[in-house]
Amino acid sequence: MTELKRVGEAAAYIAEQVSERPRIAVILGSGLGDLADQLAGATAIPYGEIPHFAETTVVGHRGRLVCGRLGETWVWAQQGRFHYYEGWTMADVVRPVRVLRRLGVDVFIITNAAGGINPAFSPGDLMLIADHLNLTGTNPLLGPNEDAFGPRFPDMTQAYDSELRALAHRVTAGLDLELREGVYAGLTGPTFETPAEIRMLRMLGADAVGMSTVAEVIAARHMGARVLGISCISNMAAGMLPEPLNHEEVLATGKRVAHAFGRLVAGVVAELGRQGL
Repeated sequence: MTELKRVGEAAAYIAEQVSERPRIAVILGSGLGDLADQLAGATAIPYGEIPHFAETTVVGHRGRLVCGRLGETWVWAQQGRFHYYEGWTMADVVRPVRVLRRLGVDVFIITNAAGGINPAFSPGDLMLIADHLNLTGTNPLLGPNEDAFGPRFPDMTQAYDSELRALAHRVTAGLDLELREGVYAGLTGPTFETPAEIRMLRMLGADAVGMSTVAEVIAARHMGARVLGISCISNMAAGMLPEPLNHEEVLATGKRVAHAFGRLVAGVVAELGRQGL
């Protein structure tokens, strides 16, 4: 079966369950999934019920696609994602993005929990992603190109939409929130990085590091969607502080910043809603 057919079957199933067609989707990273529980009039579809969707195996990723209103604007919320390190293929990892794009999504707000590399950052900071370093050693577009998804050689100059980033800065100014901005380095995991790797990433210009997001952004841009990326700095990366790293800290920080994160996303969605999305 071709990937185009898998995406089509998944989109058709979701369309049968949900009558609304939001043009905004939010992918919620580790510890950030509670935002989906705040949607009004929501319909939630477990990933296991959607044809060709993988299953989430990581704590902090609920594994549901939720459609509901955030304020006055209808959105999709991907409550948990699939990771390459779980053993899924890159096609599995990005399939939800392709399906949501097929269902009419124009803007993806892609979020993650990330380790801070920039010494000016602190756990709990929110960072807009200005650009990324794909250090996963792979790409979701490898192999024959599916012209129905996008061009063979998609441009990544505006991987993270500058107008959306400017909008996010305006929203945070109005909410009196502090918002960082920087470069996200995507690695495969599942190990946290070594101190030597973090020193290398700093020299390469990375401000934060994580194990997701990059492939989803590439797939979204391949299909012509716009992307706003937001990292929650859940911990300082290896070697930055004397304490060892663990996933529990990632989840705890996500809970701690959930209110500020929710206000930021809600404010961005409200502005996009006023623009007709």
